[in-house]
Parts: sequence; structure tokens; C-alpha cells
Amino acid sequence: MANIREIRERIASIKQILKITNAMYLISSSKLKKARKSLDATMPYFEKLQTTIESILEHTPHTRQFYFDKRQNVPDEKRKKGYIVITADKGLCGSYNHNILKYTEQELAKTPDTDNCYLFIMGQVGRMYFQNRAAKKASVDGEFLYTTQNPTLYRAREIAELVLEKFEEKELDEVYLIYTDMINSGQYEPKTVQLLPFSRRHFGKTADGTMKKLPKASFVPSPEEVMAYLIPNYAKGFIYGAMVEAFCCEQQARMTAMDAATNSARDMIKDLSLLYNRARQAAITQEITEVVSGANGLE
Repeated sequence: MANIREIRERIASIKQILKITNAMYLISSSKLKKARKSLDATMPYFEKLQTTIESILEHTPHTRQFYFDKRQNVPDEKRKKGYIVITADKGLCGSYNHNILKYTEQELAKTPDTDNCYLFIMGQVGRMYFQNRAAKKASVDGEFLYTTQNPTLYRAREIAELVLEKFEEKELDEVYLIYTDMINSGQYEPKTVQLLPFSRRHFGKTADGTMKKLPKASFVPSPEEVMAYLIPNYAKGFIYGAMVEAFCCEQQARMTAMDAATNSARDMIKDLSLLYNRARQAAITQEITEVVSGANGLE
């Protein structure tokens, strides 16, 4: 059995860890509320933007827009695919990073020629992982440092402009967004969404899955010019929404991990306190026995 001093020092050490884990839980909770509030404040604009694009597509079913070009003349084995992967900048969030990295590996494995895969990594954890362990599977084309700690529309615009520019210059034929989607407060899972080329299925559908057919309308300027202005803004909003959703999942995972760590620390303190009391009682009993034995020896 450990002596009283060792048990006391261990209890004090665990109490310090408990304070840290409890503080991290509260910080993650505050960040989660702030991110949700920011997303709710900007969503009406992007919802209206999506409605406008839906209206244009409904009135002009044969619009020839560059961002809708599927490049069917490029064979599957030669198509250049870009993956925007959102990970965390820090750890201590349970299996959040492990799940998204493993899921990304599975998505890359579906591509026969990984030389045509380009990764745009958000988050220090993902950047270090793919540079060190998976560098031979795909090239890390872009890095966005410290973006996931504070998702903003400015950062989302930078990322959107980069991938749109590469798509316009035909450096990329397809662009996918890999992030963690929150199903509910206790469940989240990795998700893949195709960002480019855009398809009509991204927007409004009827009950049978087809676009509505409304009377053709004329636009000034042309529908193509209008879409060329709206699509980049829609892509920016789409990426921003994914960044906030992933950030919320990260904070939720960290809250769960820190709550579990805090409960474990409390249980350890309880067990050590019991062990401390037993050791203390044994020491007192031994001292009493020695005093009694000494008194009997004097008699």
C-alpha cells in the first residue's frame, strides 16, 4: 500500500487535472454556442441566394453555365479530383480527428489513380497526417492554417475562390468537400458533398426528383452572367456552413471527452480518498499499538 504522502500528492495532482478538463468543457460549450449563433445570423442570406438560383434554373432549363460543366469528354481515370478536408487544429476531442482521417483515406482509395487527387487541408491535425503518413497517396495542394479555430466568411471566400479558379483553369475536374456533419447533439459522422461541378440536384426538386418547369423568362444581363455572379457566393456560403458544422462537431466531441475525463477524475479522487483514509487509519492504529506496547513494557 502506498504511503499517505504519495496518496495525498496524487489526489492533489488529479484535482489540478480535473480543473483543467472542467475548464476546457466550459470553453468548448461557449465556442459551440457562439458558432451556432454566427451561422444562424448568416443563413437567411444564403438561403435567399439558393432560392434565387433555383428560380433561374426553373425559368431557364437549358442554361449553359461554366460551373455546371461536367466535362464528360474527360475519362474517369484521368479526371482530376480535389478534396477539401476539414479537420481540427487540436486534439483532446475523442475520435473526431481519427474518424475524419479514416473516412478521407477510404474516399481516396476509391480513386484508381491517386496522382490525380489533390488535397486542400484545413486543420493542423489533417495537414500533419497527410504530409507524414499519406504523402504517397495524394498531394497536399493547399493549406489553410488556423482556419478551423475561427471559421469566418472571409476564410471561406478565400477557399472558394481558390477551388473555383482551379476549376475554371481546368486544373480540377471535380471538387468534393469532406467534413463532419452533426446529426444530433450526441451523434455526428463524416460526410462527402460534391461541390463542383454544380448540378441541378444541388437545388430545388419536385416530389419525383426533377426540376420544376416554369415558363421561360428573359434575364438582363444573360442567365449565364447572373449565375457567374451567384454561384461563387453560393459556394462560399456552402463552404462556410461546412466549416461551422465541423467546428460545432469538434467542440461537441471535445465537450464529451472532457466531461468523461472529469467524471473519471472524480471517480479516481473518490477511490484515492478511500485509500488515503484506510492508510491514515492503519497509521493511527499502528501508533496506538506502539504506545500501548510501550506502556505495557514499562509496567
